[in-house]
Amino acid sequence: MSKRFLLTSFDIWLPHHQSNSSDDLLTQVSKLEGISHDLTCLRLLPVDIALASSQVIEKIRELQPQAIICCGMAEKRSQLTVESNASCGEAVLQTTVDLQNLLALSENVGISHDCGKFICEGLYYSVLDYLNRQQIKVPCIFVHVPILTEDNLSEITRDFLLIIHQLALS
Repeated sequence: MSKRFLLTSFDIWLPHHQSNSSDDLLTQVSKLEGISHDLTCLRLLPVDIALASSQVIEKIRELQPQAIICCGMAEKRSQLTVESNASCGEAVLQTTVDLQNLLALSENVGISHDCGKFICEGLYYSVLDYLNRQQIKVPCIFVHVPILTEDNLSEITRDFLLIIHQLALS
């Protein structure tokens, strides 16, 4: 059964970046044919927690997705990692997704418990908080994407598609 997904990515934020790997991945996925789910990409979010959060929450209201995958770049990581939680001050929100089950079929995707204390964590926290406050029972995860190269692009794309497929089953 086809599910409606909202996928998000960020714009670049440092002068030496040519692109943001989270956006590069969504670009790659959007080119693929034969994906059985309705994927809406909200790309190139501003690197500003309040602006990015408001854009994503507005898109959630409009689209009413059945699953949400927010993505961000993790320059120093070598594999996709799914974040278990996000914090704001002392408050910590956990994803409602069973990450062990979600990633059971993937050998190359890790689970992270440190979303990075920057824009990624701010957005993830805001979205989880919004879903919680509105009592919206939609699975939401944050995926950190390493720098994409010719050597890892197909594997990373395959792993991301596996995450989409598994999330659709949850």
